[in-house]
Amino acid sequence: MIFREAQVVDIPQIQIVRNAVTENTLSNPDLVTNADCEEFLFHRGKGWVCEADNQIVGFAIADLKEHNIWALFVHPDYDKKGIGKTLHHLMLDWYFGQTNKTVWLGTAPGTRAEEFYKRMGWIVTGTHGKGEVKFEMNKTTWQLVQKAKAV
Repeated sequence: MIFREAQVVDIPQIQIVRNAVTENTLSNPDLVTNADCEEFLFHRGKGWVCEADNQIVGFAIADLKEHNIWALFVHPDYDKKGIGKTLHHLMLDWYFGQTNKTVWLGTAPGTRAEEFYKRMGWIVTGTHGKGEVKFEMNKTTWQLVQKAKAV
């Protein structure tokens, strides 16, 4: 598996992964356009992808403008291989290298994603949008998570 920064040519495969997931699905896949992906990847923040078998199998995107995690998804066929964790760490290392501001994200309650973020050290701070669980991570907590990982 190869982890690298996302490029414009990756967007069609990023969309395939986004629409293949079985949790946190889009009610309408047309709601997130290729132009939206490009905006978040290159103008508002940065993204990373994981390649396996010459295809994108996971991606993560951080948004510096709204200080949130716009996306972190892994194709179901590549689940439980550490891809999400690696993408998560790449993204947060970069994010906190750019700013000291707390970052947030929302995810559906009762999902594996919710449990993943709890394991990664995110703090539940309430709800967001249409009943999503809102999580936050600050730089100090991220540094503690990194230290614990190194031990």
